[in-house]
Amino acid sequence: MTSEILRAALFHVPRNPFRTPGSLAFHEDAGLLIANGRIAACGDYASVRQSHPDVAVRDLRGGVLLPGFIDTHIHFPQVRILGCLGHGLLEWLQRYTLPEEAKFADVDYARTIANEFVCGLAAHGTTTALVFGSHFAASTAALFEAAQAAGLRIVAGMVLSDRMLLPELHQSPEKAYRDSTRLIRDFHGTGRLLYAVTPRFALSCSDAILEVCGALLRENPGVRFQTHLNESRAEVKEVARLFPRDADYLAVYERHGLAGRHSVFAHNVQTTDAELERMAANRCSTSHCPGSNAALGSGILPMRRHLARGVHFALGTDVGGGIGFGMLKEGLQAYLLQRLTPDGFPLAAEHLLYLATLAGAEALGLERETGDFSEGKSADVVYVRAPRNSSLAAVMRNAPSAEHLLSAIFTVADASCIEQVWVEGRPVKI
Repeated sequence: MTSEILRAALFHVPRNPFRTPGSLAFHEDAGLLIANGRIAACGDYASVRQSHPDVAVRDLRGGVLLPGFIDTHIHFPQVRILGCLGHGLLEWLQRYTLPEEAKFADVDYARTIANEFVCGLAAHGTTTALVFGSHFAASTAALFEAAQAAGLRIVAGMVLSDRMLLPELHQSPEKAYRDSTRLIRDFHGTGRLLYAVTPRFALSCSDAILEVCGALLRENPGVRFQTHLNESRAEVKEVARLFPRDADYLAVYERHGLAGRHSVFAHNVQTTDAELERMAANRCSTSHCPGSNAALGSGILPMRRHLARGVHFALGTDVGGGIGFGMLKEGLQAYLLQRLTPDGFPLAAEHLLYLATLAGAEALGLERETGDFSEGKSADVVYVRAPRNSSLAAVMRNAPSAEHLLSAIFTVADASCIEQVWVEGRPVKI
């Protein structure tokens, strides 16, 4: 692969701004040197060009380079039920979600959706995603295959459940173990693909299924873990009824060895302080899905409490309970909801970019691979350019500060502004 310098305005956040305020890095006229799919240099264009005078330059001035977005919670089989408003979590699942997911018994249907899904990610600038696959092994394989063909970095797994859903979505513990083991063998560590053990949530999983999850983690070092936690009050109450001997929702997962460094728990809105303390001790992460939390009426993430107890969190879109594939829009929703809660955290543009990029890499254990433009990392890049005569174009021409410019991108930009996406330096079709 040849080397190339991308020339444009550039933002990235190479450190956690919640711990180190002022971590936003901005170059009004940047040079981003990509060599063999990696970041070889990032800085002011004049300096990068002087050090590498013979490298070809792609002039992208007029737009902005950002690190590829990282979505830490999204459902592959829910693309076609986006926009089902007016319901709480459990009603929404029964009325819309589970009937749609049952259709994935048809692998041809799953292949069609898999292509729609990866196109949706790429079109919105998402280069890495932690994905709930299907309840069916062949359809989950179709997701991996589509992601590999598109060149995206996907961490995903077959969804495991054995109760309280539609019967066709249930697996026996033996089948769950057998199919998951085969998928891990076939896809984990292949190209940019990784596997995540994925019980749907404790509500739909017996102890036997959760024991299978623990065995899969022990037997396959390096696989990730994902599930739901403390999303709605009704869900939490039902989990307490089903697991009366466990102190709280998190304890159900802990008892099976499922709360660790590479565990990502989606939502965690209705959490207790005791759970947060144990999540921090186990280095678990929360996937914050503000659009979904608002759309389903689940609540607002207690961000200050997460920060006070040292619990890591990143952004997720939660398609299809959420509001779409757009990580920029999800960042804006996080900002708005924190503004509306009395104890909300006042998010700035640097927090939003961090949550949409490096925070996700850290949650997935990929912080050495992607998430910012530090030298040696994968060249996962999004080029944002406003359509001519749009309101964003006017702001980008006249923004009085870097903070204003980045805030405007999160506020106004959408998929129409994502002009080019690269993963490991290779263009992704959008």
